[in-house]
Amino acid sequence: MGKHVLLIEDEPNIIEAIRFILSRDGWRVDTHSDGQSALDAVLDRRPDVVILDVMLPNRSGYDILREIREQDEIGSLPVLLLTAKGQAKDREMAERLGASRFMTKPFSNTEVLAALRELFPQ
Repeated sequence: MGKHVLLIEDEPNIIEAIRFILSRDGWRVDTHSDGQSALDAVLDRRPDVVILDVMLPNRSGYDILREIREQDEIGSLPVLLLTAKGQAKDREMAERLGASRFMTKPFSNTEVLAALRELFPQ
């Protein structure tokens, strides 16, 4: 049984960087780039961990996180929230909505990997 992550992000360079580092570590990486259908993607693919960008087309990552937490079957899913804005209010919002971890862009690949290993130890 592998480790499966769903990366919900719309910036191709970030998608490629995260896909590369996680694939090398043995993760199966699915990607999704539209906020509107992000919850459906999580429900369909049933990942072990979600990496969720705050700034997405059509929906905010905060809205998606709130929806994930409201679902019985996926409500406890570990979610690593990524944001380009690292102000205290953004961190507070992430915590209030139930983000498992919060990371500000730019981040290093090793930070993402360490966070995922912490959220889903194998």
